[in-house]
Amino acid sequence: MASLLDRRLIVVTGKGGVGKTTVSAAFGLLAARSGRRTVICEVAEQERLASLFDARSSEHEERELAPNLHAVSINPERAKEEWLRYQLKSSALAGALGGSRLFRYLSAAAPGLSELVTIGKVWDLAQLERRTGGSVFDLAIVDAPATGHGIAMLRAPSTYASVARVGPVRRQATIIDRFLRDRRRTAVVAVALPEEMPVNETLELERRLGDEVRMAIDRVVVNALYPKRFDEADVKRLRAVDGVGSPRTVAALRAAVAEHERVRGQRAQLRRLKRGLEAPVATLPFVFEPELGPGEIAALAERLEPAL
Repeated sequence: MASLLDRRLIVVTGKGGVGKTTVSAAFGLLAARSGRRTVICEVAEQERLASLFDARSSEHEERELAPNLHAVSINPERAKEEWLRYQLKSSALAGALGGSRLFRYLSAAAPGLSELVTIGKVWDLAQLERRTGGSVFDLAIVDAPATGHGIAMLRAPSTYASVARVGPVRRQATIIDRFLRDRRRTAVVAVALPEEMPVNETLELERRLGDEVRMAIDRVVVNALYPKRFDEADVKRLRAVDGVGSPRTVAALRAAVAEHERVRGQRAQLRRLKRGLEAPVATLPFVFEPELGPGEIAALAERLEPAL
C-alpha cells in the first residue's frame, strides 16, 4: 500500500475527545520532516494546534508551526467570502454581496452550506494550483469535526451537486466530490480510544462512510493505549499481598492492579475493533504528561511512522 503521505489530502475524524488534533499534528510533522510542504487545517476555528507547537494562533491565515509545516483555522464566513470572490471574479462584488443582510440570511438558511465552503477551502489547500490564492502545499491534513459532523462535511459536495443540477455550484461541488472519493488523492484516518463507545462509533463510521458517502477508512489510529506493565503471575502476587504493609504501600499495590485491569479492558476493545474493521489499525501510547508539546508530538510521530 502506498504511504498515506503520498496523497494530496488526509481527513482525520472520529468521536470527539479521542485526540484527532494530536494525531493530525503527528501526521503533519511526519510529512514535513519527509520534505513535504504540509498544512494542517482546523475547522470551526478550534485553534488547538498552535499550543501543541508553542506557536501563535493561525486564525484564517496560514501560519508556520515548524519547518515545512503550516496551519490554518478555517472560518466558514471567510470561506464563503473566498468562494464568492472566486465565482464572481470580483473582490468588490463579492464583498458587497457577502456583506448584505439578504445573503447572510439565505446562506444561514441553506442546510450544509457551511460544510460545503469549509470542505471547499480544504480542497483548495490541497490543490497544486490554488483557486483562491495563497501558498501551495504538497499535502493538506484536515482535523475534521467529530464523526457525525465530519460525515456531513464529506457528504456536502455530493448533496449540493445533486441539488444544484446546473451552474457553478454544481460544477465546483462535483469537482470536490470526485477529489474526495479518489483514494489516490484523498485518505481518511479515523481516530479512536480503546474504549467501548469510541470503538462502537468507529465501527459505525466505517459503515456510514461506505453507505452514505461511498468512501472508505484508510487507517484507524487507536490513541492513548496504556503500556502492559504486569503479566498474570505478577498480578496474582500483587493480589496475594493486598492489605499488607503501610497505607501507602496498600494504595500503590491496588493502583497497580487497577491499572492492569484497565490495560486488559483496553486490549479487549482493541481486539474487538480489529475484528470488526476492514481498515488496518495502528496504535499510539498514552502520554503521561499534563500537556503535550513539540517533543511529545515528535515522539508520537516516530511511533506512527511504521504504520504508514
